[in-house]
Amino acid sequence: MSSLIESFARHLTRTDVAAAALFVVLLASIVSRRASSRRVRTTKLNGPKGTNPIVGLFPTLLRSENPAALIEGWVKEFGPVFSLPTGLGRTNVTITDVKAASHFLARDTGVYHQTGLAKIFIENLFGRGLLWAEEDDHRRQRKALTPAFSVSATRSYLSVFYDSAYKIKSNWETLLDNGSRMVEVQSWMNHASLDDLGIAGFGHDFGALDGNDPEVIKIFEAFERPESSGWVSKVLFILGPAFPILQRLPARHNRTMKRIKSSMAAVADMILVPSGRKGSGAAGADQAKSIDKSIMGLLVKAETAPNGLSMSEEEVLAQNTLLFAGYETTSISLTWALIELSRHQDKQAALREEFAQFEGRDPTWEELSGLPYLNSITQEVLRLHPPLPNINRTATEDDVIPLSNPITTAAGETTTQLVVAKGTTVACPIAFINQSEELWGPDAKEFKPERWIEGADGKDGIGAGAKAIQGYHHLLTFSDGPRLCLGRNFAIGNFKATLSVLIRNFSFELPDGVVTKIGSHRGILARPKLEGQNGPKVPLIVKRIE
Repeated sequence: MSSLIESFARHLTRTDVAAAALFVVLLASIVSRRASSRRVRTTKLNGPKGTNPIVGLFPTLLRSENPAALIEGWVKEFGPVFSLPTGLGRTNVTITDVKAASHFLARDTGVYHQTGLAKIFIENLFGRGLLWAEEDDHRRQRKALTPAFSVSATRSYLSVFYDSAYKIKSNWETLLDNGSRMVEVQSWMNHASLDDLGIAGFGHDFGALDGNDPEVIKIFEAFERPESSGWVSKVLFILGPAFPILQRLPARHNRTMKRIKSSMAAVADMILVPSGRKGSGAAGADQAKSIDKSIMGLLVKAETAPNGLSMSEEEVLAQNTLLFAGYETTSISLTWALIELSRHQDKQAALREEFAQFEGRDPTWEELSGLPYLNSITQEVLRLHPPLPNINRTATEDDVIPLSNPITTAAGETTTQLVVAKGTTVACPIAFINQSEELWGPDAKEFKPERWIEGADGKDGIGAGAKAIQGYHHLLTFSDGPRLCLGRNFAIGNFKATLSVLIRNFSFELPDGVVTKIGSHRGILARPKLEGQNGPKVPLIVKRIE
């Protein structure tokens, strides 16, 4: 999200910004005085000190290429629950305690809502869909979408995933036949994810793997390109958490977000407007059939059926969030899988051996779900590389969060609970929790799929600490509670099917072997990149399996 907002206010003059900054400081002072008069106050915690009273440690968090390591240092110094200054007198609470995280996530959309900055960002980009909604609105929209993401519904999309994977195979074979040795795999994962989400989500084929250059992918990729930003953009970005309203200013990235929103809305219109679905002859019938079987098509059916679920047309259109969320997260996870398997040739060989039983055919949905090593690879990639490393929410009412073990407050008192006052922002760093040595053991930061596999004694390598996590397979990658990722079955099925085709047909190596350095590219979500590459590029040595 940082690259989206950093270049936000190019149309403002320095005088405008100076006046805005003065207003911000005065308003912050008023807000601070009002907050101090509240009867309920957030427990005072130890934590790192901000060196700048205006921005606190917010820029430090933004610049970090490894947020989990940054959090780890603070946990070692201040404990599993600590405060974090974010500027203008604002202090966030960070919780890494498993019991606290479980309580916090269980109350998501109820007691805890999206932050003001996130709400405006989501609305600007998608509209008031599932990610934006809270409480009753969220429950209603989620209930309407659930049938389209059931296991039975997702199973029907498996052929879509395989079709895209085989298109990648065909394109790569052509590249290799023409003498190419390197393949930039991340862009291909992007195109496959977009086509999969287009067909399965909207009944619309973007044709990205066929060489088309759809407007949606051009805009998505524009977001990933770093742009120069002046001091005005940086000021507005840093002030964003304290004053989200600044994100409504008519700057360049706001216009870009509206372009994405309108591009996806045009696709969704084909489903919602009958005239947009009509074609001629067999082609028109095929298009209508594809739309009817899509996720959005199923949603429209639920809306129009007798006693159907009540959703406005605006809310239905706003569910294009699934396209964006799926595009980003699936392509990132697949890219990380290829990187890790390139780093660990023995694990790549073991996975290929497991797939050997499917000579001449593709695994069924049930077979993909029942492959132990594929499952362990999937879960280990999700554990080490969650696309969203942190969950931030703001308390809409006073709350008391229970803790697994006693902590010492800034006042020197011992407590087993954390008081959170209304208006406090709470952060749950899921990337850190997913690889905490206290929970996962001394090899927590290693890519070790074998930890998930049961031995002869019937036990796996997952410690009791990690098993206390209630998320998907003891992971918080898909969050938990009311916002547990609705599309997790879709994402996992897509991941496994695509990986099965690629690993059966190609081998992968890093350009400089295991010493190849992997960096991070800041876009809407952090993406992997090979050091020295301009942008989120991951060129790998790809060889055909004979």
